[in-house]
Amino acid sequence: MIRSQLSPRGRRLAGAVVIAASAAIVLAGCSGGGGSGGGGKTLVVDNSFDLKTSDPARAFELTGSIVDRALYDTVLTFKGSDVTKPVPSLMSFTESSDDKTLTLKMEGKHYFSNGDPVTVDDVVFSLKRVQGIAGNPSFLLDGVTVTKKDDTTVVLTSKTANPALPFILPNPSLGIVDSKLLQKNGGSTTKSDSAESFLNKTSAGSGPYMLSSYSVNTKVVFTLNPHYAGPKPAYSKVVLENVAGPTQKINVQAGSSQVALDLNADQVSGLGTGKTKVIKGVSPDLIYLWFNQDSAVSGGVTDKQDFLTAVRKGIDYSKMLSLSGEGATQPGGMVPSQFLGSIKPDSTNTYDAAAAKAALAKSGYSGQSVTFSYPNDITINGLQMETLAQALQSQLGAIGIKLTLAPSPISTFLDAYRAGKLQSGIMYWGPDFPDPSDYLVFNPGEDLGLRAGWKAGADDTVTAAQQAALAASGDARASAYADWQRAQNATGPFVPVVQPAQYVVTASSITSLELNPVWTVDLAAIK
Repeated sequence: MIRSQLSPRGRRLAGAVVIAASAAIVLAGCSGGGGSGGGGKTLVVDNSFDLKTSDPARAFELTGSIVDRALYDTVLTFKGSDVTKPVPSLMSFTESSDDKTLTLKMEGKHYFSNGDPVTVDDVVFSLKRVQGIAGNPSFLLDGVTVTKKDDTTVVLTSKTANPALPFILPNPSLGIVDSKLLQKNGGSTTKSDSAESFLNKTSAGSGPYMLSSYSVNTKVVFTLNPHYAGPKPAYSKVVLENVAGPTQKINVQAGSSQVALDLNADQVSGLGTGKTKVIKGVSPDLIYLWFNQDSAVSGGVTDKQDFLTAVRKGIDYSKMLSLSGEGATQPGGMVPSQFLGSIKPDSTNTYDAAAAKAALAKSGYSGQSVTFSYPNDITINGLQMETLAQALQSQLGAIGIKLTLAPSPISTFLDAYRAGKLQSGIMYWGPDFPDPSDYLVFNPGEDLGLRAGWKAGADDTVTAAQQAALAASGDARASAYADWQRAQNATGPFVPVVQPAQYVVTASSITSLELNPVWTVDLAAIK
């Protein structure tokens, strides 16, 4: 619902893509070299998986976006790293003057990997399926009615002004599936849909690649879609491997992989000459802490405002940055530094040990153990959550807070976190679409708020600031979103910690690779 009330957006997103654009330029200027080349050969990309499914209507993790970007066309897309302007993919679009109606018109002819033509019926089925299944990505189309107008036209109608919709539609979770094929294999537009297992074996998209093999633990293998209507990818086969950062470095140095997506600052040391190239920048991924506000989970500790103040002031942010690599930055609020409405850190999230200890004493905290959860089998831009968790345990221990670390695999962690059952911990948030409104989920009663036990009506000040941000338009949006984040910092359970440095290392044979804050990398565009 929140995302259906967005105002004009995108102006500041140029900052979010500067790094990516620069990366493309750097690579374009460094052609040649050895290693595995193009011309229909195999491309191996190493990534630290957070993969749960390849079903676009259910997938919403970072690796899932990489996978579904390769398998499924969307009605609109972004060109390369430029997320400031949605462009046609399967369809072109026009918006009504009140931003409540988006008309999509089929562009050219497109075909699924089995040769079936893509029709407006497939578009309607796919978007309604996302809504009907009500999985993690369904919020993207909250408040949107999907209607077939004729054999070439689909109309999306929003209850309220929804100018962000063209920026939302390129999300890989809104990939278009073959409705006829899917309905033969359990697909529907309701919660009774049972096509996920089918889609984890056989892709049903019109994207540049189709699924050859799939494992959430080891690798996903892609082969060319023989009926793809767009430019033929440089590589006829792509292997996306689940590999930890240290091994990613070994692989790209040895030439057994051509792209390493998750190396940290230490790991890229010594790379960038000879057989490898290094791209450096700031990740749009936000790493944050949460402290549960549900009295049944808080242990009578984490729902105390003075305890939260102690945490905010007890973190030595400069040391956290030093762990996160050259180029890392501390966000002032929940909106990443590259996006419209971002703020600088202020006194609410500046290290002050004396103030932290005073707030802790005021909170009534008496040394109880606070369970601090995190996934221990993933890295974010090469940064291990465990490294940050251990540093936080030490820093907060210095002011008197006893954190008991509780690592678990991402698959286990996500289920418990999404159920709002974890007392505290550290997690990351990658942008779903490039707009500050994407971060309003961190409000009382919203998806992320509920994971921290922050129920609707829990904080009238923050809710009022949220409503003001939603109502703002034009230039007023930046200040409205800034005010909302300051309100969050004053009383909310979320603590923004760091945006890590982002490094991508490629073999010297790679001549073109553009990063994108929504799907990280387009496998079909790598040359």
